[in-house]
Amino acid sequence: MTLLDPQAIGAPMARLDGRAKVTGAAPYAFEQRVDDPAYLHPIQSTIARGRVAAVDTDAARAIDGVLDVLTVFDAPELADTSDGELSILQDDRVHFRGQIIGGVVAETAEIARHAAGLVQVRYTEESHDVELTADHPGLYTPEQVNAGYPSDTDEGDVEAALASAEVTVDQTYSTPIEHNNPMEPHAAIAIWTADGVTMYDSTQGVHAARKALAPLFGLEPDQLRVIAPHVGGGFGSKGAPHAHDVLALLAAQRSGGRPVKLALTRQQMFALVGYRTPTIQRIRLGANQDGTLTALAHEVVEQTSAVKEYAEQTAVTSRKMYAAPNRRTAHRLAALDVPVPFWFRAPGECPGAYAAEVAMDELAAACGVDPIELRVRNDPEVDPETGNPWSGRHLVECLRLGAERFGWSSRDPVPAQRVSGDWYVGLGVASATYPAMQMPGNSARITYADEGRYLVQIGAADIGTGTWTTLTQIAADALGCDVAAVDLQIGDSALPEASVAGGSSGINSWGRAIVAAARQFRRDHGDPPAIGATTVAEAPENPESEKFTMQSFGAHFVEARVNRDTGEIRVPRMLGVFSIGRAINARTLRSQLIGGMTMGLSMALHEESVRDPRFGHVVTQDFATYHISAHADVADIDAIWLDEADEHANPMGSRGAGEIGIVGSAAAVVNAVYNATGVRVRDLPVTLDKVLPGLP
Repeated sequence: MTLLDPQAIGAPMARLDGRAKVTGAAPYAFEQRVDDPAYLHPIQSTIARGRVAAVDTDAARAIDGVLDVLTVFDAPELADTSDGELSILQDDRVHFRGQIIGGVVAETAEIARHAAGLVQVRYTEESHDVELTADHPGLYTPEQVNAGYPSDTDEGDVEAALASAEVTVDQTYSTPIEHNNPMEPHAAIAIWTADGVTMYDSTQGVHAARKALAPLFGLEPDQLRVIAPHVGGGFGSKGAPHAHDVLALLAAQRSGGRPVKLALTRQQMFALVGYRTPTIQRIRLGANQDGTLTALAHEVVEQTSAVKEYAEQTAVTSRKMYAAPNRRTAHRLAALDVPVPFWFRAPGECPGAYAAEVAMDELAAACGVDPIELRVRNDPEVDPETGNPWSGRHLVECLRLGAERFGWSSRDPVPAQRVSGDWYVGLGVASATYPAMQMPGNSARITYADEGRYLVQIGAADIGTGTWTTLTQIAADALGCDVAAVDLQIGDSALPEASVAGGSSGINSWGRAIVAAARQFRRDHGDPPAIGATTVAEAPENPESEKFTMQSFGAHFVEARVNRDTGEIRVPRMLGVFSIGRAINARTLRSQLIGGMTMGLSMALHEESVRDPRFGHVVTQDFATYHISAHADVADIDAIWLDEADEHANPMGSRGAGEIGIVGSAAAVVNAVYNATGVRVRDLPVTLDKVLPGLP
């Protein structure tokens, strides 16, 4: 593969959209200017399972300013009801608490919300099941897990290897429900006229949203235009449409052409836009006394929704991370009366690496081997799953460099030995990996719009990651022009096809398309081209993807301090060292990496959604009760990366870095707490009540 000759690539260029965002000039979905909008507020079920028996809308309709009330008894019919999450208001069934069962349209958002509260709903309630347990009677094996991976793998004789191993670890680790909570709530504006349907949506993929929503209404994809130039975060939750998008379109369908605006409240997002499934993970490791793995079993129990299956690929990372001749991974699901789980930054890899990397720390302690040395001894030369060579596996280098930079040599191998004033002090490490995904079907258009000006168009998304800037840099490099000569257009389904911003695949996929278009443009039109010259090209398939396993790798280092009297936990230092191929933009790359690491810290110490089994709803529905790491929780955090380019991945030599920062970082915190105190917490989050009873 011919790599770009880096000119603009790699520079720490400031975000091109930065000024517009900090001055409020960048319009997000709800802020798009439309004429005479109406406002929509959902009505949600207050039971977890049953039927809607009756809906009394008289009081709501009597409010001055109310324009329409939709219910399960009178909403427009959908053309396709095969998607259990999206086919709302089509029957009287209630599948989970918080399900959309209606909506009020009014002149203002305040009137709509007030009137929605006046709607009286009578139910026929049925018993519900919302609790995940390791022995749930309804556990089953899904046909596959997220991203198309097989649910189970079994190589060698795991049970025999475990029985004969000199050292074993057999522990269960759990993670709670977690909610994505991007800063911008999920929002949409729907406009339905005789000329077509337009939706301004807070989405990670305009083309993906159009393809999912259009068939529901009997529309061809090109009859629905989805626009999203700026998105205020998503972390996966905006990777596909949810029920609120359908509600907005249903309301707009009978609004007489008037735009309908909907922004979910923070509380509504805890029921309607996905979440990370809780997991119960049993990990068994067998090893020789020197720490060399002989067996690995990673078996996961997690939940899905009775209304629609989503199976998280939690054990998949254990298929590739370490060399072990006998390996088993398995996923079992319980279909509960709960909302549908969905993507949450590094779905699968994040919770799976947490359990696996804590288990490796436990193995290191059992063998009396340094945790870094244990990982080095089990570093596979080739992909253990396929036997393919790596396109670039530099985990050992990340571990060694991080150990040197972080001062790992000062770590006492015996827990609870370092004390500084009132605090126990410990160091922890964990490895990270994430696949270098490339999505098919991406295209880009390049036009020589004016003297010295190139228009580059692709329907990509910027969810706060810096896409506006990085794609401009890639285009400039591929065209051999200054960055200032490129005018980029993204975030519109009227632009050439682009995949969703997910799986750390955006730059890999969209950048390939832009490079392909630029190279074809030069072949077609030369240099300088004629004004108006245009080329559209699709990213070619990468033949190297069948020959090499393409993964990014990293190592997390954490210092934890635990108060000797209260059990309070603080993390004064975090360092991540990553192998992610070539950096496209050093500034936005570092932002993505430390952002992921901060989310891992938050996962380790704070984040936990609590579902009340009596009523089926999440009770932690705000930032007061669902704590996310804030400035006070994050002190000295840094991320660095190796100077490299992956010549097999794409013409840029990059592998994507949006998610690897969160993979393994929670484990490094847990391992540091153990080194500080000797207390091993296996059930996240690590709160002081779990640490305090075991302090020396």
